[in-house]
Amino acid sequence: MITKNGKIIAKADNRVLFSNDPTAHAEINAIRKASKKLASFDLSGCEIYSTCMPCPMCLGAIKWANIKTVYYGATSKDADNIGFRDQRFYEKEFLEFKQIERAECLKPFVAWSAKEDRVSY
Repeated sequence: MITKNGKIIAKADNRVLFSNDPTAHAEINAIRKASKKLASFDLSGCEIYSTCMPCPMCLGAIKWANIKTVYYGATSKDADNIGFRDQRFYEKEFLEFKQIERAECLKPFVAWSAKEDRVSY
């Protein structure tokens, strides 16, 4: 649930299994609904309430949305205890990063930087 000034802006639940979308966590769905309702990607001044401590993906989305306060009940350890994999994201070697084609990939960044009408987010 996302609130602003004490008013509920959006409510959502986890739809991962229903939609076969691994990004369809409740927090992500609530952010999408709130952004649509407020017609803004910037949810500054909003607060988010979650049953469980948000996973790393959701924390990233919360940060990108400029939400500064997160209220949660259960911990990531509680989530692990029922079969979720949150703790694996905090392990150092769960994923291998390999940088490729940096010069080519920087071209859109240069083009974006040159735009006079760009919107920072």
